[in-house]
Amino acid sequence: MVRDFIEARFGAMSRPMDPLPEAKRRMRAEVLRRRESLGEEARGSLGAKVLDRIKSLPAYRSAAAILAFSGFGSELDTEGFLRSVLEDGKVLALPRVVREDGARLELHAVESLGRDLRPGTWGILEPRGDLPKIRISEVDFALIPGVAFDGKGGRLGYGGGFYDKLLANLDERPELVAGAFGVQIVAEVPKEPHDIALDLTVTETSCFPPGERI
Repeated sequence: MVRDFIEARFGAMSRPMDPLPEAKRRMRAEVLRRRESLGEEARGSLGAKVLDRIKSLPAYRSAAAILAFSGFGSELDTEGFLRSVLEDGKVLALPRVVREDGARLELHAVESLGRDLRPGTWGILEPRGDLPKIRISEVDFALIPGVAFDGKGGRLGYGGGFYDKLLANLDERPELVAGAFGVQIVAEVPKEPHDIALDLTVTETSCFPPGERI
C-alpha cells in the first residue's frame, strides 16, 4: 500500500542509481504507514480541522493568488479548501506534471473544479494544459504537499523533487505552508542542500515552528 501510493504520486522508486538516502526512504515508508493507519473517517475529520486552521492564517486571508494541490490517497482531502479559495475570490493555481524537457511542475489558473480538472498520469486531478499559466512569482501563498515534517520547517516529499525545483532560485518566495496530520510530525527530517524549508506546518492541534500565527 505504501509503495503503491509513492509510485502513484511520483513514479517507481526502485530505479537504478536512486539518489535518495536510505534514511529518507525509511522515514517516508514509516510516516505513510502511520498516515494510512488513521483510517478514512479520522483523516476526513482531522483534515477538515487542519484546513480550517490554514484558512484562518493572516497570510492566507491577505493573499490574492493561492497555489494548492489536489489531495490523493491518504493525503488531506483538499477539495473543500480549493472551493473556498475560489469562493473567497482568490486566484487558484494548481500544478500539472510536465514530462517534456525534464519532469517539472507547470502551474495553471483554475476557475471551476468540475470543468478545469482532469486525471493526470497517475490519476491525480490536474488542470487542463490549455488553461492560463501562472508563474510561481505571481503566487502569494502556497499549500505544499508532503509526507513528513519537523518543527523547523523541514519537509520530506515523495521523492520526485518537483517542489524543490519549482521553488529554487526565486528572489522572493510565497508563504510556504503545509497541512499535515499530527502523525506526520517527526523529530527531524533528513535534509539535503536542495531541500526547500517551509514557513509553517499546520496540524489539527499545533503549528510548527510554534508561534502566534493562528
